[in-house]
Amino acid sequence: MNSSIREVRPARPEDREPVLAFCKDTWSWGDYIEYRWNDWLHNPDGCLLVATIDGQQVGIVYMRMLTATDAWLQGLRIDPQFRRQGLAAELNSAALLEAMRRGAKYARLLIESINAASIRVAERLFMRQVAGFSILTAPPRLNSTPSGQEKTQLATLADMDEIIDYLNVSNIFPLSGGLYYVSWTAYPITAELLETKIKAQQVYLLRRWNRLDGLAIAEVREERQGRLLSIGYIDGTAIEPISLIAYDLRRQLADLSADSIQAYIPDILLLRDALSGVEYDWNGSLFYTYERGLE
Repeated sequence: MNSSIREVRPARPEDREPVLAFCKDTWSWGDYIEYRWNDWLHNPDGCLLVATIDGQQVGIVYMRMLTATDAWLQGLRIDPQFRRQGLAAELNSAALLEAMRRGAKYARLLIESINAASIRVAERLFMRQVAGFSILTAPPRLNSTPSGQEKTQLATLADMDEIIDYLNVSNIFPLSGGLYYVSWTAYPITAELLETKIKAQQVYLLRRWNRLDGLAIAEVREERQGRLLSIGYIDGTAIEPISLIAYDLRRQLADLSADSIQAYIPDILLLRDALSGVEYDWNGSLFYTYERGLE
């Protein structure tokens, strides 16, 4: 009786076309893999893995070290002809082993809420859901003016301790998993990340009544949809300051030479209501962030 030879190995340049052939119909518009392939193949901080059966490329996954201790998994794809054969679990397991080999203490990944198969795979690998988020979008034009004219200000390093104290007692911070999102990747919000974002002028503060009443971390990105302002974390003591921050960031789009806003909003009704009130749109999609400790 013949048995198939299964292997998970680092990707090679010649794997590109066979892999893209089974990725081309991932979504109605195609897949982003072809645009990321070369970077994934050559990035020293990452590892692109390919699964083969009898030498035929049938699956891929990409692991990247975001920090010295945080790994990110993405791009899991299985050839439709070879699904339900355990390949997804094998690829993710190999990616987790590579992450541990590189010193990762945590590994995370995203799954759309309706993708039951991927959720089962993640849970079988002892990953747990730590957050959920939606994508809300908004163009620069404003059709209404909310009450109040408070404006955000850019944080400086002198604000660092106050920001950390604010996050330590925030109700939103733990519900968001303590994560900052950009380009569909989740980074832990640490003092190091805050310092980097403050220096890059990407932390916006709202002060009212001589106190910090809310904040956002946002950066301008060149994405497939064009130049946009990506809000990766937003917080406030109530719905009003969150709405004011979201409104003010939208007002600044022209100054930032951005065409629109893309906001990663935790799966919290208060936050969605706050942004909906200043004309942000939600298409109903929901995504989950899964995490596993590797120590």
